[in-house]
Formats: sequence, structure tokens, C-alpha cells
Amino acid sequence: MKAGANACSLADWPEDLSGPVRTLRTTGQLWVAFSGGLDSTLLLHVAAACHPGLKAVHVNHQLQANHEQTEAFCRHVCEDLNLPLVVERVSVASPVTGTRGLEAAARKARYRVFRGLLQPGDALLMAHHADDQAETVLFRLLRGSGVSGLAGMPRQRSLGAGQLHRPWLDVSRERLQQVAGETRLAWQEDPSNADQRFDRNYLRQGVLPGLKQRWPGLLQRLSATARACDESAFLNRRLAEIQYREVSDRRGRLNRDGLVKLSDAERVNLVRWWIEEKGWPLPALAQWAQSVNELLTARGDGCPELRAKGFGIRRYQGWLHLVPDVDVPDHQLFLSPAQPIRWGHWTLALRVVSSENLAPPAIRVTTRQGGERVQLPGSEHSKSLKNWFQEQGVPPWERPLIPLVFGRCGGAESLIAIGDYWCSEQYCEGAHAAGWRLIVERDCD
Repeated sequence: MKAGANACSLADWPEDLSGPVRTLRTTGQLWVAFSGGLDSTLLLHVAAACHPGLKAVHVNHQLQANHEQTEAFCRHVCEDLNLPLVVERVSVASPVTGTRGLEAAARKARYRVFRGLLQPGDALLMAHHADDQAETVLFRLLRGSGVSGLAGMPRQRSLGAGQLHRPWLDVSRERLQQVAGETRLAWQEDPSNADQRFDRNYLRQGVLPGLKQRWPGLLQRLSATARACDESAFLNRRLAEIQYREVSDRRGRLNRDGLVKLSDAERVNLVRWWIEEKGWPLPALAQWAQSVNELLTARGDGCPELRAKGFGIRRYQGWLHLVPDVDVPDHQLFLSPAQPIRWGHWTLALRVVSSENLAPPAIRVTTRQGGERVQLPGSEHSKSLKNWFQEQGVPPWERPLIPLVFGRCGGAESLIAIGDYWCSEQYCEGAHAAGWRLIVERDCD
């Protein structure tokens, strides 16, 4: 198609399209995600009439044969509208085979660009409409999503440092096509939109037309379902927040006895909220209630665990811990004043605290090999590290990861620090008998 019409004034656009866009307010820069398709091209024109100072961003996934033509079209439209345009080319590599993996990888790359672009106070407009919302709800229903998934796409949410807005979720695709035709708007077609191997295209072309013909109010019904599910998800989150305060401690752990007193549904709701609140993706469990109950009722001496991608939920001494997977060096390292050591969750550093010109001590860092002993202040005899861990309540999964620091005390090498749990008075903050201070910090629980 040709490169598009000149800018129209605000009065030229119908209220059902311009109203939701005109009333948007932001303290920073307003952006439009501009793909070059009908929906985003129409949104760009309407938003340009509503908001002087608008900018556009085009993400070129370089997947389609006409991606060069589409990018050139976007540049031409923005020139006609006298709008700044940011173009980002991304390389999309699908982590799994099939169209679903490619769709997910492209979306991930696109949103990575958006998050990197938005500054505090900025807002990004996207042209998702009522048909897109219906497709989303149906797609998630077929995947077996819960109420959070069936809530569909939110009208507004955080995105990076800014906000994402979808002002046209109540407007049908048919209405957008009507307005685009009446204004003789031009746009670029994405060839992949005709490929029904993609799930959303199949729903859009092979399923929704028949459903809308049989139930003319389908879009409104699915929109109402999405709103009801959104309200339900909100109430679930509020309940989880309340119950979390009742069964958690300052370290963010969940009390096993407190969880047992809740119903199955409440336990699952709280654990799922807890995982997401910690920033982790929910594991795909077929039987959530059964998995959580097994974690709570298993014998404690077996250190039961619920495994997920990148983390696990473990039970120890009556508490549930969310434990990220951690890699530590598989060999010993030597600590010098000029080079701190990163060791899993821990950072180790050595600082001089003496006015004398002292040579740095020979300090090595390693993990537990077996047979280590620790000499505690005020004790005539050393104690096995195994017994010390048990007395201190150090979780079993953490013991093989903790950095053990060895140095010279009185001429012989001995254990001078155990992670951030204990440090010899020779190197601790109060004494510095060795003339050096050992600093061991943990960045997360």
C-alpha cells in the first residue's frame, strides 16, 4: 500500500477511538508501539492528534520477507506526521521448535526493547483491541489457565520503569477496520497473519468468526468474563497478602504449622502468590494442592522439596524456604585486597585496617570437603563443622555452598570464617588482630 495519509485533526477522529487516548495522562514521554499494521497505524494517527510530542517505536524482528519494506513504511509515516521514530532491530531465536516457540521468542524480544526504552513517568500505548482480548482469553482457556490468565490483557500495567496502556480493549477489530477505510488509511500487512499454524491466527480466522456469528455479543461476553476473572485474581492476591503476614517471618519464610491450618485452596493461593512475589515463574504443576500437601506432610528428616525452574521450595525445621539455584566455584580461590571474590550468594573482600605496611595474608576460600573443625572464642576445644551447622540451624542445602575461609592465626592455617555466619576475632570488625578485616556479605536469603 502507499505510505499513508497526512495527519488529521482531533475533530476528524470518532470519539470512541479518540476519547480513551485523549484522556491518558503521563508525566514523562508518551510512546506508541508502531508495527506498521492496521491497528498500530490507526493508533499512531489518533494519538498524534491527541498528544503533541508523541514518539513512536518500531521493533523489526527481521522474520518476514517484507521486514525492510515495513520498516521503511514506518519511517515514512512518522515523517509525514512529523513524529520522532526509534527503530530497533532484534534477532529472534526460538528456544523450542514450532510456531509457539517462535511467537514467544518474538514477544520476549519485543518487550525487552520496550522495557529498555521507557524511563520513569513514560507510557507506551499499544493497539490491542477487543478481538485481541477475546483471542487471549480463549487461548489461555485452552491452555488450562486459572483466573489470573483468564483475566486477559490488563488495560494498564507496569513495564520497565514506565507504564503500558491499552486504550482500545473495548473497541472491536471491525470498528478499527471501518474507521481505517473511511479515512483511507494505509498500512502494511504482516504475511504471517495468514499462517494458521500460529495458534492465535487459527483462533482469529478459524474459530472466532463462527463463534461471533452464533453469539453476536461474544466480544462483550468474553470481555465481561475477563473483568470478572481480574476481580477474582485481585481478591486472591489480597487474601494471600493478609495470610502471608500471618504465617511468614522477617526472612520471608512460610511457617509449616500456619499453612496446615489453611484450606487446600488457600494454601495453593498463598504459595503461588509467594513464588510470584519473589520474582519467579510459576511451575507447571498439574496438581498444585497435592504437591503443596506432600511438601507439608513429608517426613522432615528427608528435607522435602518442590522443584521448579531456577529454584526449589524446601522445608526445614518447620519452615518453607524458597531457594534459588546457585552455582559456586568448584575449586579453591585466593582472596587478595585488590580482588573481591563472588561466591554464590556471597561476596568476600579483604581490607587493611592497620597503619603499618603489612603484607596481605594468605587467605583461601573453598567449600566443605569433610572433617573441618572450628575453634570458637572461649572454648578450649574445637568443634566439628558438621555439628556446628546443626547447632546453628544452617539448612542442609546451604552447607555445601557456604564459603569456608582459611587463613593464618598464630602461625598455623585454620578456619577463620564460615560464610556470613561467623568470623574469627583475628579478622572481624571489632578486633582486627591480624591488621586486616575480612568482609563476607550475602546479597539474598
